[in-house]
Order: sequence, then C-alpha cells, then structure tokens
Amino acid sequence: MSKIASAFGLDTALKQLGLKEINDGTSTGINSFGSGELITSYSPVDGELIGKVKATTKAEYEKVMQAATTAFKDWKTMPAPQRGEIVRQFGEKLRELKEPLGKLVSYEMGKSYQEGLGEVQEMIDICDFAVGLSRQLHGLTMHSERPGHRMYEQYHPLGVVGIISAFNFPVAVWAWNTALAWVSGDVCVWKPSEKTPLCGVACQNIIAEVLKDNNLPEGISCLINGDYKVGEMMTNDKRIPLVSATGSIRMGKIVAQAVAARLGKSLLELGGNNAIIVTPDADIKMTVIGAVFGAVGTAGQRCTSTRRLIVHESVYDQVKNSVVDAYKQLRIGNPLDENNHVGPLIDTDAVAMYNASLKSVLQEGGQILVEGEVLKGDGYESGCYVKPAIVEADNSFETVQEETFAPILYLLKYSGSVENAIAQQNGVVQGLSSAIMTNNLREAERFLSAAGSDCGIANVNIGTSGAEIGGAFGGEKETGGGRESGSDAWKVYMRRQTNTINYTTELPLAQGIKFDL
Repeated sequence: MSKIASAFGLDTALKQLGLKEINDGTSTGINSFGSGELITSYSPVDGELIGKVKATTKAEYEKVMQAATTAFKDWKTMPAPQRGEIVRQFGEKLRELKEPLGKLVSYEMGKSYQEGLGEVQEMIDICDFAVGLSRQLHGLTMHSERPGHRMYEQYHPLGVVGIISAFNFPVAVWAWNTALAWVSGDVCVWKPSEKTPLCGVACQNIIAEVLKDNNLPEGISCLINGDYKVGEMMTNDKRIPLVSATGSIRMGKIVAQAVAARLGKSLLELGGNNAIIVTPDADIKMTVIGAVFGAVGTAGQRCTSTRRLIVHESVYDQVKNSVVDAYKQLRIGNPLDENNHVGPLIDTDAVAMYNASLKSVLQEGGQILVEGEVLKGDGYESGCYVKPAIVEADNSFETVQEETFAPILYLLKYSGSVENAIAQQNGVVQGLSSAIMTNNLREAERFLSAAGSDCGIANVNIGTSGAEIGGAFGGEKETGGGRESGSDAWKVYMRRQTNTINYTTELPLAQGIKFDL
C-alpha cells in the first residue's frame, strides 16, 4: 500500500468492502471472481498497484448464466414491493459503506474524493427512487369497442439484463441500471470496465451480503470480469434480451450490431460533445463557474463534460478573459486532497489521446489560449496528470467534431441570433448534453423548443455536467438514444403486454367482422 493510499485510509476501506489488502507487487490479491488472465489495477493517482482480479472464462460465464437464468424464475414472481425491499436494504448498505466505497472510486478511477462520495450518493438516490417505483409499475386501461370486454396493458420482467459499464463512473451507472432492473423483476450480469475492476468486486460483495441475508439466490446479481472478449459473450447471448452498454461510440456501434443481429434490445449511452452557448444576456460569473467545472471536473472524463464553449462575439473577449483567468487558479494534483480541483486521467493511453488531440487541433489552425502539458515531478509520478487546456477553434475542425476524454475546452465564436449558436451546438454527431447561459426568456425557450437543442439533455443557466437521478439520462444521434435513471426509464427493462378480457357469453370480433359457425 502506497503512502498516499495509507494516509487516505484505503487499507481500512478495502477491508470494509471485503477486498484483500495488497502488500506487494507480487500478490495475487482478489482473484475469486474468475480463473482467466490477470487484470491488474493500478491507481492513476500515484501509479501504485491496488489489486488484481482474474478474467471470467467461457466456462465460468456459462455457470454465471445458469445461476442468473435459474434465479430469474423465482425473482420474477416475487411481488415488486418485496423486490423493492431488497433494493432498500442495498441502499442502506451503501449508506453504511459510502465513505470506503467513495475512497475506492476516487483512488482507482482518479476522480476527486468529493466526486467519489457523490457517485456513491447517486447509487443511494437511485435505490430510493427504485424502492418507490416498486409500488408504481403501472400499466394503462382502455375502452374496448366490443361490449363486455375489458382491455389493459401491463409490464412484465424481461429476464437477464447485461450491463457493460465504463471506467469514468465505475459504480453509479451500474446502479442506475441494476436498481431499476431488480424492481422490474430482472436479474443482472455486469461487466465493469477492466480499468476499474475492484469497484465492481466491491459492489458485488455488498449486494451478495444483502441477498445472503434474505436467503435469495446469488444469481440475481452476477459479476464477470475481462476485456471486450468477455463483453462479446453477453452481446451474442440470446439468453440476454437487453444489453445496456456505456462507452465510446465505436464500442456502441459494435454492441448494437451484435445485439440487433439476434433481435435483442440494446440501451446505449455513448459519447458526448457537449456545448454551452453564451449569449449577450448571460450572467458571466455563472457562466465561468459552469464552464470551468464542466470542462475540468473528473479531468474532462465525464460523458457530459463541456467540450465546446460557443460565445457571442459581443461578449466573446470578456468570457475568454474570465475563463482563462479562472484556469490560472486551478490546482492540479492528488484528487484525494480536497484542496485540488483536477486529478489525473485514467491511464497513459488517455494522456496520449490528449496529446494527439492538441497536436491535431493546432495543425487545423487552432490557437492556444491556455497551453496543455503532461505534468512531471513530485506528485505526478503516475504520468497521468495533464494541464487543462483551452483552444480557440472552429466548429468545423475535425478534432472539434470528435470527443476527446480529457480536459480540453474549445472556444468558439458566433454572431447574429441565437439560432446561429444552436446550429453550431447541433452541428456534431453526438447529442448528449447541452446548455445555454442567458437571462433572455425568448432565447431560453427557443433553445428548449423543437427547433432548439437536439440533445437528450438541454439546460438553462446551469452547465452540461451533473445530472440528477429523477430525470431520464441519455442522448440522441450517435450518443445512442438510450435512457437510464429516472422518469419512465424503467420501461426499457420490461416487456409490454396488451390484454383483452371477454366476460360475456358471446364472441364478437373486432372491426365488426362476422364469423359464424
């Protein structure tokens, strides 16, 4: 255990989460979830080994699926409020373990400790939401055209839900899916990111204890580990009617094609290229706070991170100078130290992508406002710390059109009406989150209208990042079109059934068709 991890109390946190402590680089560590190749987890905070898991083999995957499909037979018949009670207990366990799990999220992923705690709070919040939902899984009734008939529709569990999550939210996105799936009567098989495998094991340990305490089969919640090859086991498996996948657009297209080929359902949460429009009527102070947090929070590794700042020419210089000044105040370093604003990228591959994007946008004609660089020296030994950069650019640049998972903010200018800014905002293939900063009611309403933002999330006078669980989360276009979390997102985890009941002694046909024997 490194000095930073020990000082942070990670050794105690690991024990509280049922994880074995790693004492040296040769230890096998946590290996009870598979017997395949070793997956090693190094912290981007200090580059130190946290632990190792073993990937799931094909034979082990089959055992997992057998356990899941068997558990589903009983779980689906349990009344939904009783399933909600299990989710309630899971939420209580998360409350008890919020601090240690938040520490693990922070140390393994690299986000700030406050963001780690916030991610666990999202898990607790979605559990609360799901518990209430367990008594509200409603259908509709409608009038039949035939006398003495009643029509209604209801929702039934789908079966085994496959979940593929990304490293940037290593626990919350799983909870968004699984809490709703559980109260809907589904069982879940989860493949966490191979970059944050210990977070997955910790969560599985927590729910396994709840299931054991209630004498319920462990197949209700299953964990598999590995790279894309393990994920392919799920995407190609006809026993899994729904695959929920979070990640890059490239990955999502592969998943969508594989699942569609077997006529399965996919819920996709893919890339974002999120913009904030700043109009002449914007509150500049609010704008700066929203833009800077959106751009540098989680080191720019949120799917809702602010990538583009589209500013009207009349306030362009004022906004530019204010944001540049704000960047001078950023403290970059150990995310476990709450005095720091920006932590590391997830790994050195992410650093290479950051460097490549900066090089590319400069070749296209971009102008550096705040220079980016890879930080070295004391405290930056992991090689994953970079300086947030700001580049004046054009929306048409190929680099600007792409999503770079790093703290690079592109400053764009618009003139004329807000429609011109909206055109730039919509002029990318991604459609996740968007925002407008304005005190002009007409501009705000235009932005939220059918002629406005084409994103799944559209905000007024807040940034692009930081969604609440009460609203459905997801995006359009190449972001995938999926919806998770709140509102009526639960419906994707269930199958709809229309029912007609004839309580007469006659058998009239619809549309007045006559058929007499």
